[in-house]
Amino acid sequence: SSMGELRIHSVLVSGANRGIGLGFIQHFLGMPTPPKWVFAGCRDPKGQRAQELQNLASKHPNLVIVPLDVSNPASIKAAAATVEKQLGGSGLTLLINNAGILKINKFEDETLDDMKQIYTTNTTGPLLMGQAFLPLLKKAAQGIPGSGLSCSKAAIINISSSGGCISAPEVFDLIPAVSYRCSKAALNMLTKCQSLGYREHGILCVALHPGWVQTDMGSAAGHQPPVTVDTSVQGMLKVFSSLSEKDTGAFLDWEGKVVPW
Repeated sequence: SSMGELRIHSVLVSGANRGIGLGFIQHFLGMPTPPKWVFAGCRDPKGQRAQELQNLASKHPNLVIVPLDVSNPASIKAAAATVEKQLGGSGLTLLINNAGILKINKFEDETLDDMKQIYTTNTTGPLLMGQAFLPLLKKAAQGIPGSGLSCSKAAIINISSSGGCISAPEVFDLIPAVSYRCSKAALNMLTKCQSLGYREHGILCVALHPGWVQTDMGSAAGHQPPVTVDTSVQGMLKVFSSLSEKDTGAFLDWEGKVVPW
Protein backbone atom coordinates (compact mmCIF):
# COMPACT_ATOMS: atom_id res chain seq x y z
CA SER A 1 0.00 0.00 0.00
CA SER A 2 1.25 3.47 -0.80
CA MET A 3 1.63 6.50 1.42
CA GLY A 4 -1.10 8.18 -0.59
CA GLU A 5 -3.70 6.19 1.37
CA LEU A 6 -2.71 7.87 4.62
CA ARG A 7 -5.13 10.71 5.22
CA ILE A 8 -4.05 12.31 8.44
CA HIS A 9 -5.87 15.45 9.48
CA SER A 10 -3.41 16.30 12.25
CA VAL A 11 -0.33 14.78 13.87
CA LEU A 12 1.91 15.52 16.84
CA VAL A 13 5.49 14.22 17.01
CA SER A 14 7.49 14.52 20.24
CA GLY A 15 11.26 14.91 20.11
CA ALA A 16 10.80 16.49 16.69
CA ASN A 17 13.87 18.72 16.42
CA ARG A 18 16.31 16.07 15.16
CA GLY A 19 16.80 12.44 14.19
CA ILE A 20 13.73 10.31 13.52
CA GLY A 21 11.35 12.96 14.89
CA LEU A 22 12.56 15.56 12.42
CA GLY A 23 12.42 12.92 9.67
CA PHE A 24 8.72 12.38 10.45
CA ILE A 25 8.01 16.11 10.28
CA GLN A 26 9.76 16.43 6.89
CA HIS A 27 7.88 13.46 5.45
CA PHE A 28 4.48 14.63 6.72
CA LEU A 29 5.04 18.07 5.22
CA GLY A 30 6.10 16.46 1.94
CA MET A 31 3.06 14.18 1.56
CA PRO A 32 0.89 14.58 -1.59
CA THR A 33 -1.96 15.51 0.77
CA PRO A 34 -0.19 16.79 3.88
CA PRO A 35 -1.95 16.95 7.24
CA LYS A 36 -3.85 20.16 7.94
CA TRP A 37 -1.75 20.48 11.12
CA VAL A 38 1.69 19.11 11.91
CA PHE A 39 2.70 19.71 15.54
CA ALA A 40 6.41 19.41 16.30
CA GLY A 41 7.08 18.99 20.01
CA CYS A 42 10.54 19.86 21.28
CA ARG A 43 12.08 21.06 24.53
CA ASP A 44 13.52 24.35 23.28
CA PRO A 45 11.71 25.59 20.14
CA LYS A 46 13.76 28.79 19.97
CA GLY A 47 17.13 27.15 20.61
CA GLN A 48 20.00 26.31 18.30
CA ARG A 49 19.04 22.62 18.21
CA ALA A 50 15.63 23.45 16.72
CA GLN A 51 17.05 25.54 13.86
CA GLU A 52 15.97 23.07 11.17
CA LEU A 53 12.40 23.05 12.55
CA GLN A 54 12.34 26.85 12.57
CA ASN A 55 13.44 26.87 8.91
CA LEU A 56 10.65 24.45 8.01
CA ALA A 57 8.05 26.44 9.97
CA SER A 58 8.91 29.59 8.03
CA LYS A 59 8.02 27.73 4.79
CA HIS A 60 5.05 25.64 5.98
CA PRO A 61 2.12 27.43 7.65
CA ASN A 62 0.64 24.07 8.72
CA LEU A 63 3.71 23.33 10.91
CA VAL A 64 3.36 24.44 14.53
CA ILE A 65 6.34 24.09 16.88
CA VAL A 66 5.14 23.30 20.40
CA PRO A 67 7.31 23.55 23.55
CA LEU A 68 7.23 20.03 25.02
CA ASP A 69 9.34 18.25 27.60
CA VAL A 70 7.81 14.78 28.05
CA SER A 71 9.58 14.34 31.40
CA ASN A 72 7.56 17.27 32.80
CA PRO A 73 3.81 16.71 33.42
CA ALA A 74 3.07 20.47 33.44
CA SER A 75 4.78 20.84 30.05
CA ILE A 76 2.69 17.98 28.63
CA LYS A 77 -0.55 19.58 29.87
CA ALA A 78 0.44 22.96 28.43
CA ALA A 79 1.28 21.35 25.07
CA ALA A 80 -2.11 19.60 24.96
CA ALA A 81 -3.85 22.94 25.63
CA THR A 82 -1.82 24.64 22.86
CA VAL A 83 -2.69 21.88 20.38
CA GLU A 84 -6.36 21.89 21.34
CA LYS A 85 -6.57 25.65 20.80
CA GLN A 86 -4.89 25.37 17.38
CA LEU A 87 -7.18 22.51 16.31
CA GLY A 88 -10.20 24.71 17.03
CA GLY A 89 -12.74 22.00 17.79
CA SER A 90 -11.34 19.17 15.67
CA GLY A 91 -9.45 16.18 17.06
CA LEU A 92 -5.84 14.97 16.85
CA THR A 93 -5.52 12.04 14.44
CA LEU A 94 -2.06 10.78 15.27
CA LEU A 95 0.17 10.99 18.35
CA ILE A 96 3.75 9.80 17.78
CA ASN A 97 5.65 9.36 21.04
CA ASN A 98 9.15 9.61 19.64
CA ALA A 99 11.07 11.53 22.32
CA GLY A 100 13.58 9.23 24.00
CA ILE A 101 16.94 9.22 25.71
CA LEU A 102 19.77 6.71 25.86
CA LYS A 103 22.78 6.50 28.15
CA ILE A 104 25.59 4.22 27.08
CA ASN A 105 26.55 2.95 30.52
CA LYS A 106 28.45 -0.14 31.50
CA PHE A 107 26.30 -2.46 33.59
CA GLU A 108 28.20 -1.58 36.77
CA ASP A 109 27.77 2.15 36.14
CA GLU A 110 23.95 2.18 36.03
CA THR A 111 22.52 4.30 38.85
CA LEU A 112 19.17 5.07 40.42
CA ASP A 113 19.24 8.54 38.87
CA ASP A 114 19.94 7.20 35.36
CA MET A 115 17.22 4.56 35.67
CA LYS A 116 14.75 7.19 36.89
CA GLN A 117 15.63 9.76 34.23
CA ILE A 118 15.46 7.29 31.36
CA TYR A 119 12.25 5.63 32.57
CA THR A 120 10.64 9.05 33.14
CA THR A 121 11.29 10.13 29.56
CA ASN A 122 10.97 6.83 27.67
CA THR A 123 8.07 5.18 29.51
CA THR A 124 6.22 7.59 31.80
CA GLY A 125 6.37 10.31 29.12
CA PRO A 126 4.30 8.29 26.61
CA LEU A 127 1.86 7.29 29.39
CA LEU A 128 1.23 10.93 30.35
CA MET A 129 1.10 11.99 26.68
CA GLY A 130 -1.61 9.41 26.05
CA GLN A 131 -3.60 10.70 29.02
CA ALA A 132 -3.23 14.38 28.07
CA PHE A 133 -4.10 13.92 24.39
CA LEU A 134 -6.84 11.31 24.92
CA PRO A 135 -9.72 13.83 24.63
CA LEU A 136 -8.35 15.05 21.27
CA LEU A 137 -7.72 11.50 20.00
CA LYS A 138 -11.25 10.49 21.05
CA LYS A 139 -12.63 13.49 19.18
CA ALA A 140 -10.73 12.47 16.03
CA ALA A 141 -12.04 8.89 16.30
CA GLN A 142 -15.63 10.10 16.75
CA GLY A 143 -15.31 12.11 13.53
CA ILE A 144 -14.76 8.91 11.53
CA PRO A 145 -17.67 6.52 12.08
CA GLY A 146 -17.36 2.74 11.88
CA SER A 147 -15.70 0.27 14.22
CA GLY A 148 -12.42 -0.22 12.34
CA LEU A 149 -9.18 1.19 13.74
CA SER A 150 -6.60 2.96 11.58
CA CYS A 151 -3.93 5.68 11.56
CA SER A 152 -6.29 7.84 9.49
CA LYS A 153 -8.88 7.65 12.29
CA ALA A 154 -6.99 7.95 15.61
CA ALA A 155 -3.75 6.34 16.75
CA ILE A 156 -0.93 6.40 19.26
CA ILE A 157 2.41 5.23 17.87
CA ASN A 158 5.12 4.59 20.48
CA ILE A 159 8.63 4.54 19.03
CA SER A 160 10.20 1.60 20.84
CA SER A 161 13.32 -0.48 20.17
CA SER A 162 14.27 -4.10 19.66
CA GLY A 163 16.75 -3.27 22.44
CA GLY A 164 13.76 -3.79 24.72
CA CYS A 165 13.07 -7.26 23.34
CA ILE A 166 13.39 -9.77 26.20
CA SER A 167 13.40 -12.98 24.15
CA ALA A 168 16.26 -11.91 21.87
CA PRO A 169 18.41 -9.28 23.58
CA GLU A 170 20.10 -7.53 20.67
CA VAL A 171 23.90 -7.13 20.70
CA PHE A 172 24.17 -7.01 24.50
CA ASP A 173 27.97 -7.29 24.42
CA LEU A 174 28.14 -4.31 22.10
CA ILE A 175 25.69 -2.06 23.99
CA PRO A 176 24.49 -3.21 27.43
CA ALA A 177 22.40 0.02 27.94
CA VAL A 178 20.43 -1.72 30.68
CA SER A 179 18.35 1.29 31.75
CA TYR A 180 17.38 2.00 28.13
CA ARG A 181 16.44 -1.64 27.48
CA CYS A 182 14.30 -1.78 30.62
CA SER A 183 12.52 1.44 29.65
CA LYS A 184 11.71 0.09 26.18
CA ALA A 185 10.49 -3.29 27.47
CA ALA A 186 8.21 -1.30 29.79
CA LEU A 187 7.12 0.94 26.90
CA ASN A 188 6.03 -2.18 25.01
CA MET A 189 3.85 -3.20 27.97
CA LEU A 190 2.46 0.34 28.15
CA THR A 191 1.53 0.10 24.46
CA LYS A 192 -0.31 -3.16 25.11
CA CYS A 193 -2.16 -1.54 28.04
CA GLN A 194 -3.04 1.53 25.98
CA SER A 195 -4.35 -0.71 23.18
CA LEU A 196 -6.67 -2.46 25.66
CA GLY A 197 -7.70 0.69 27.52
CA TYR A 198 -8.28 2.92 24.49
CA ARG A 199 -9.78 0.43 22.03
CA GLU A 200 -13.33 1.31 23.13
CA HIS A 201 -12.59 4.92 22.11
CA GLY A 202 -11.58 3.85 18.59
CA ILE A 203 -7.86 4.48 19.08
CA LEU A 204 -5.21 2.21 17.57
CA CYS A 205 -2.02 1.77 19.66
CA VAL A 206 1.20 0.25 18.30
CA ALA A 207 4.86 0.03 19.34
CA LEU A 208 7.32 0.45 16.46
CA HIS A 209 11.00 -0.43 16.21
CA PRO A 210 12.45 2.09 13.73
CA GLY A 211 15.53 -0.01 12.96
CA TRP A 212 19.07 0.84 14.00
CA VAL A 213 19.11 4.34 12.55
CA GLN A 214 21.84 6.83 11.69
CA THR A 215 21.04 9.43 14.34
CA ASP A 216 23.00 10.94 17.23
CA MET A 217 21.42 8.30 19.46
CA GLY A 218 21.94 5.43 17.02
CA SER A 219 25.63 6.26 16.67
CA ALA A 220 26.18 6.88 20.39
CA ALA A 221 27.98 3.58 20.94
CA GLY A 222 30.52 4.38 18.24
CA HIS A 223 29.20 2.04 15.53
CA GLN A 224 27.70 3.06 12.18
CA PRO A 225 24.01 2.06 12.06
CA PRO A 226 22.81 0.47 8.79
CA VAL A 227 19.53 2.37 8.29
CA THR A 228 19.14 6.03 7.25
CA VAL A 229 16.49 8.25 8.87
CA ASP A 230 14.84 8.63 5.48
CA THR A 231 14.54 4.87 4.88
CA SER A 232 13.28 4.25 8.42
CA VAL A 233 10.64 6.99 8.34
CA GLN A 234 9.45 6.05 4.84
CA GLY A 235 9.13 2.46 6.00
CA MET A 236 7.23 3.42 9.14
CA LEU A 237 4.80 5.63 7.18
CA LYS A 238 4.13 2.69 4.88
CA VAL A 239 3.45 0.57 7.97
CA PHE A 240 1.08 3.31 9.28
CA SER A 241 -0.97 3.09 6.09
CA SER A 242 -1.44 -0.66 6.48
CA LEU A 243 -2.32 -0.81 10.21
CA SER A 244 -5.81 -1.94 11.23
CA GLU A 245 -7.58 -3.24 14.36
CA LYS A 246 -5.77 -6.60 14.05
CA ASP A 247 -2.51 -4.77 14.78
CA THR A 248 -3.50 -2.82 17.87
CA GLY A 249 -1.20 -3.65 20.78
CA ALA A 250 1.43 -5.14 18.46
CA PHE A 251 5.22 -4.58 18.39
CA LEU A 252 6.30 -4.17 14.76
CA ASP A 253 9.41 -2.91 12.99
CA TRP A 254 9.82 -0.28 10.26
CA GLU A 255 9.27 -2.95 7.59
CA GLY A 256 6.03 -4.12 9.19
CA LYS A 257 7.49 -7.35 10.60
CA VAL A 258 6.40 -8.53 14.07
CA VAL A 259 9.18 -8.07 16.67
CA PRO A 260 9.19 -10.69 19.46
CA TRP A 261 8.49 -9.37 22.95
